[in-house]
Amino acid sequence: PYTIMFGPDKCGSTNKVHFVLKHKNPKTGKYVEHHLKSPPSVPYDKLSHVYTAILKPDNEVRILVDGEEKSKANLLSADDFEPALIPSKTIPDPDDKKPEDWDERAKIPDPAAVKPDDWDEDAPTEILDEEATKPEGWLDDEPEEVDDPEAAKPEDWDDEEDGEWEAPKIDNPKCEEAPGCGEWKRPMKQNPAYKGKWHAPMIDNPAYKGIWKPQEIPNPEYFELDKPDFDPIAAIGIEIWTMQDGILFDNILIADDEKVATAILEKTWKPKFDVEKEKQKAEEAAAADSEDLSEFQKKIFSVLYKIADIPFLEPYKIKIIDVIEKGEKQPNITI
Repeated sequence: PYTIMFGPDKCGSTNKVHFVLKHKNPKTGKYVEHHLKSPPSVPYDKLSHVYTAILKPDNEVRILVDGEEKSKANLLSADDFEPALIPSKTIPDPDDKKPEDWDERAKIPDPAAVKPDDWDEDAPTEILDEEATKPEGWLDDEPEEVDDPEAAKPEDWDDEEDGEWEAPKIDNPKCEEAPGCGEWKRPMKQNPAYKGKWHAPMIDNPAYKGIWKPQEIPNPEYFELDKPDFDPIAAIGIEIWTMQDGILFDNILIADDEKVATAILEKTWKPKFDVEKEKQKAEEAAAADSEDLSEFQKKIFSVLYKIADIPFLEPYKIKIIDVIEKGEKQPNITI
């Protein structure tokens, strides 16, 4: 059992820095998980990063990545946590049932409507275009494909084992200049008489009562409080689930002073990150030299990286970046 769960989770479409509070309902004694609704995303590179959660006495929560604030919320706000820490005052009555004669249909087929006599439901969507004529120059006796004249039977071909050898087919070069080859068939056109299946027009439902909802009753689990009643934190638990190697973690800190956390960040993470960054730049420069991407190719991949930053593609950003990075290794094929 935990009080707070915090840290990065990047798996499949999931990409977020969790912040989950487990809180005991004083009315029922039940523990409920309350998840931060808008957690920040996990950096998609392979560098070391530091994650910080700051809880303030005024119920403010701040989530930092590499010392930079990425998310801010209030522990008691229903807009920030799902479900809300403080339950709603009322709930739908579980014993309230929708009456059998309750009609929720806003529109209904017009019962007085009658299908017109000239409405043919069986008429096809397309018919032969009787006005069409065969284009001049059409080659009736020429097939669309012919044997490749440059193909030769392989020397090791064995008719008994491999069967009779047949030259591969190619597009008939005579058909390229002509309007068409082979048997000419009259084309199809849209049937002007097609109307499809007849349906009575929709009208307002005179018996419509709206969407039924059960009546609200007082929530027996409702309570009020000024700040969360945290269970004592007695230990740090670490949960790891991974399908790849090379993932390391260290320097886990719980402190009651934000300055202490900042000092540890600057002392233990920042120098390491700076070295990793420089190493990454050197590797990228070496890779660029070896790959020798042309200016044209560089522009294309630059556009692809910008596409990966489009907000609505955020859930797929990691996968997109991964594909782009693999694509840069074989730029000509990719483009």
